[in-house]
Amino acid sequence: MKGAAPRTAHSRTAKRLQAHLRGLTGKAIDDYRMIAPGDRVMVCLSGGKDSHALLDILLSLRRSAPIDFSLIAVNLDQKQPGFPREVLPEYLASRGVPYHIIEQDTYSVVKRVVPEGKTMCALCSRLRRGALYRFAAEHGITKIALGHHRDDIIETFFLNLFFGGRLKAMAPKLLSDDRRHIVIRPLAYVPEREIARYARSCAFPIIPCRLCGSQQNLQRVALKRMLLEWERVYPGRTDNIFAALRSLEPQHLADPRWHDFGGLDALRVTGMTEAEEDALAAHTRAAAVAHELAASGSAAQ
Repeated sequence: MKGAAPRTAHSRTAKRLQAHLRGLTGKAIDDYRMIAPGDRVMVCLSGGKDSHALLDILLSLRRSAPIDFSLIAVNLDQKQPGFPREVLPEYLASRGVPYHIIEQDTYSVVKRVVPEGKTMCALCSRLRRGALYRFAAEHGITKIALGHHRDDIIETFFLNLFFGGRLKAMAPKLLSDDRRHIVIRPLAYVPEREIARYARSCAFPIIPCRLCGSQQNLQRVALKRMLLEWERVYPGRTDNIFAALRSLEPQHLADPRWHDFGGLDALRVTGMTEAEEDALAAHTRAAAVAHELAASGSAAQ
């Protein structure tokens, strides 16, 4: 990969796929008002297929967007053994993308703190988020763009449902707990399989995660298999699950923080107007006539 210029997708199929992903990404950005004029958007580039695709699509959208915003790619070098440090700088320089590499040895911290065989993702994610948030605060970043896609959101929903007892997923746009940062997920509408196709067609210089990506006992891995099997047996189920996450009806759930169950008594209608009484009487008469006609028809037979 060293010194090699990135290949671009020239085939008709690849161009159609890029147009499709641009459309889904643009719709998510518009639906959730992710990017505003003058925004300085930090694209968190891990080296995986998702963040590569995110950067590539945002670069494409920026060229034709009706608003002006800037992009900077930021990678966190976590000092994992064997990490190819030159790959991303060479790739980003070849694309003419402003970038910054944060160097912070979170790898040693995770390996020291997490017992052998235990999941590393939670601690690794917190350390990584802290480093990225600090950079954003120090460099005037207004939006932090992450490469999570539709399948990540659905898998997170089931992780929280099965193992956390909460109806919670990943918001396409989120205000951080300290209210200092806006996190956006422009790929929220994009299925993972289409990102994988796009990454192959563009030959992005993929850098696999050797810290947690190789852990096969992750709950997320099991959920991914479950969802793939569901989709195989019931095509379209994943689409329906994501549609449900976008169509919440709190009054039909059981959380009193989000619906005033105690106030329902005051809203109950205890009487009918004259017009409503007339309509009910007409409906009753019509039902009686229909019943008599049905009965006479059965007798005639």
